[in-house]
Amino acid sequence: MSREQVGEAWYFVPFGQLRQQPTIVVDSTGLGAALTLAHWRGAATPLALRDDTSAGSCLRALHAPTTPGLAARAVTANHFDIDGFVGVWALLNPALALAQEELLRLVATLGDFREIDWQHPLADHALQLVCWLNAEEKARFYEPFGAPARRRREDEASAEKFAWFLPRFAEILTDPAAGRAAWQPEYERVKLAVAALRGPLTQRTDYPEIGLAVVRTPAPVPYYALFGPTAGFDWVLSLYDGQRYELECKYTTWIDLASRPTLPRLPLPALANRLNELETSNYRWAADPLTDTGPLLRLAGRRLSKAERYADPDGRPIYASSLAPGVVEAEVVAFLTKSYVGIQPKSYWTWAEVRSVG
Repeated sequence: MSREQVGEAWYFVPFGQLRQQPTIVVDSTGLGAALTLAHWRGAATPLALRDDTSAGSCLRALHAPTTPGLAARAVTANHFDIDGFVGVWALLNPALALAQEELLRLVATLGDFREIDWQHPLADHALQLVCWLNAEEKARFYEPFGAPARRRREDEASAEKFAWFLPRFAEILTDPAAGRAAWQPEYERVKLAVAALRGPLTQRTDYPEIGLAVVRTPAPVPYYALFGPTAGFDWVLSLYDGQRYELECKYTTWIDLASRPTLPRLPLPALANRLNELETSNYRWAADPLTDTGPLLRLAGRRLSKAERYADPDGRPIYASSLAPGVVEAEVVAFLTKSYVGIQPKSYWTWAEVRSVG
């Protein structure tokens, strides 16, 4: 049986129907899956199909049609995001997905890690698709991580998003101009920020031995611009004018990254305590938990929701510190350097191993 013949039989089912028929689980885990195609830490993705993104694993599966479990007809995911959606869509549209594989890989990486090489000839196309998905998701449904605020379960509510996007994505993939009205506002905002970060008012310092990129720039910018050129780095310290700062541990250390070894993420309360010893403003430094998808260390005002933390830095309040930027940078570098003494980068950390390092 060819992959096209198999692919014609694939269809999406809500996550709650996982056990009602043999089902492929994408960008999620679930007991009873016929096949798991996910980059989540510890997911049962076959070794030959492991990839940085879950969509990448789905695309690998299309090149390996005899993979055990791939003959299952149903496909599901327990949430809607760009990486998972691209993976599900690729399985349901194998011929077009393989024809557009390079572009789809860029879309999944930009959507999940916010990373992209802006010199890549398909970078603009990928950004347009990501911005279209973002805009239509927010306008027609709810923002990422917004289901709990609406008293809904994400695994149930997200099925409505899949039902709307799956039959419409191919048109925008092949003719992005058809969705220009939706993607253009965010696209232009990101492109302006990318240009600003390349300008003389922005400085970047890399500490590759600890996986840290430090970006000094006047004002907060969208993640696609901030993280876009940071592939290979798992920590980003943003230093904004007015002594406003954020340190983020990227999503690249929450999942099983296949392309390169990483250092484990670290719990940040000790660094927060050190900064609070120095801080004299009315704010206190606070950090998200180790297992958050992208833990932030920042001065805390009102508590941000998960949806707000996931949203762009230029859309949330960032408070002024009493500390000079050089002090914050030095403390972050010292903390990471000391914490990683004797630790070697490796692939496929378990959560138990990550916690033991912390």
